[in-house]
Amino acid sequence: MSDTATQAAYLDSALAVNQRVEDLLGRMTLEEKAGQMFHAITFGGADVDSGTQGLIAEGFMSHFNVHQLPDARTAARWHNAIQELASRTRLGIPITVSTDPRHAFAENQGASFAAGFFSAWPEPIGMAALRDPETVRRFADTARQEYLAVGLRAALHPTVDLATEPRWARQYSGFGQDPELTGQLAAAYLEGFQGGSLGNHSVACMTKHFPGGGPQKDGEDPHFPYGREQVYPGGKFEDHLLPFRHAISAGTSAIMPYYGMPVELHRNGEAIEEVGFGFNRQIITGLLRGELGYDGVVCTDWGLLHDSDVFGMNLPARAWGVEHLSVEDRMVKAIEAGCDQFGGEACPEILVALVKSGRIPVQRIDESVRRLLKVKFELGLFENRYVDEEAAVAIVGNPEFREEGLKAQSRSVVALKGATGLLPLNSSMRVYVEGISPDALADCAVIAATLDDADVAIVRLDAPYEPRNELFLEAMFHAGSLEFAPAIVAHIAGIAAKVPVVLVVNLDRPAILTPLEPQCSAILATFGVSDQALVRVLTGEVTPEGRLPFELPRSTAAVLEAHSDEPGGTRDPLYTYGHGLRGLTAPAREAGA
Repeated sequence: MSDTATQAAYLDSALAVNQRVEDLLGRMTLEEKAGQMFHAITFGGADVDSGTQGLIAEGFMSHFNVHQLPDARTAARWHNAIQELASRTRLGIPITVSTDPRHAFAENQGASFAAGFFSAWPEPIGMAALRDPETVRRFADTARQEYLAVGLRAALHPTVDLATEPRWARQYSGFGQDPELTGQLAAAYLEGFQGGSLGNHSVACMTKHFPGGGPQKDGEDPHFPYGREQVYPGGKFEDHLLPFRHAISAGTSAIMPYYGMPVELHRNGEAIEEVGFGFNRQIITGLLRGELGYDGVVCTDWGLLHDSDVFGMNLPARAWGVEHLSVEDRMVKAIEAGCDQFGGEACPEILVALVKSGRIPVQRIDESVRRLLKVKFELGLFENRYVDEEAAVAIVGNPEFREEGLKAQSRSVVALKGATGLLPLNSSMRVYVEGISPDALADCAVIAATLDDADVAIVRLDAPYEPRNELFLEAMFHAGSLEFAPAIVAHIAGIAAKVPVVLVVNLDRPAILTPLEPQCSAILATFGVSDQALVRVLTGEVTPEGRLPFELPRSTAAVLEAHSDEPGGTRDPLYTYGHGLRGLTAPAREAGA
């Protein structure tokens, strides 16, 4: 940082944030401004990689979405190293390091990371099963403390998309099918991460995916060309918008539009342009900025401009509806739509050229950069850019946080079907297990080597999906049919012919349990639950409190008949929304209770 910069008004923490923003903005070159409008992917490790170093020193970028983080000490050390690099630039603008969710079990580098050395909690859909804003708030406050310890100051979450299309792959990261509950839990989530307003101890949240992912045609995801269309056959667009109203009222720092393009959507008598929401001026400027009054940061979802080629696998730019446009034209359209920042992109030189050619006025760039700088000042990054390695080791994943996460996991289990005499387990019962580590049950039951030696079988299955692996990231998205393979159904029937079955099914999205249900004496649903947390339920140490956050369809035919935008729209579901026993054997509660 130059001597002139050290005397600059923007470094005076006694001044109002807006004054500091304007002072810094006035000192920035066009190139330095353009750099703020890109939010690239990076990897945390022993050193800051040379590519990231170049983006900071030559591209003037200061927002990075970190993927790999090996452990708390390395993460803190890497964070301090990247901040040190930024401190040596002309203006010393600190780095904002962001992350996708990393406190549960789903490992999908296009959406979320498994907890690893952070405390492990249920997936957000499991929080929805609990229907408890206080648990959500406590989780978010815990995650905030762990993020702060390693320098993560921006959360690329919460996800408030509604679980209205049973086949959609991303339901685990949201709060279920109910718009009002999703909004309430989102507000609690934001309070836990951000507080009442952004400050030194906040993590700035990016609520997504505006105006609501979820109503995907055929349940396919718009990460991929075949899933680009969002449809509203039930006319429920406003339901999907409702959670964002809650998030805006709660002060969300940023909002991310989804990749999807609306098809045959009309609102207030106006046809909505059939282009991806990040390119859609009617949605971003008209609805979000105008009607909803939102003036925070709007950051596109990742990779709208360029095709990707990773590990030899292609992923086309998610430029749905504008595939025919050049990268330059896509950039212009997104900025004119009202977006402030490009996620997963690192090409500020293209933006600079567009401004110099007169296609984008510098005043429009200033408008976005003001919003982006304002968040940095509000977070106190200019005053406190570094973290303490020893504190990071002590805070992240500490025993108290891990125990709270375990309790929430156990509580979130939904007892779909109970059987007196089977559960809870006792130490004399002989238990045959599949899909669960026998070690987890070793202290509370006798592990049977074969079915012939068992009193009960506990079988844990993942919800079914169709494996795909032609495009980058495709293998990580569990999509397609919700039906279990005939071989699995036959296998469960074979076990049930010898011994009572307790089925535990991990629901990252709904599953059609119809052929399995008659074979099973008890059924539990989980939404991000470790074996250790599950055993606490099986033994009666913790009473399951969860209630289904989405309905479980009876058949594929019912799914195909339903409207993909309508909450709870399948005919005669096997288990209704809100179903859940009061214990392992008690009667089910009413869905509205």
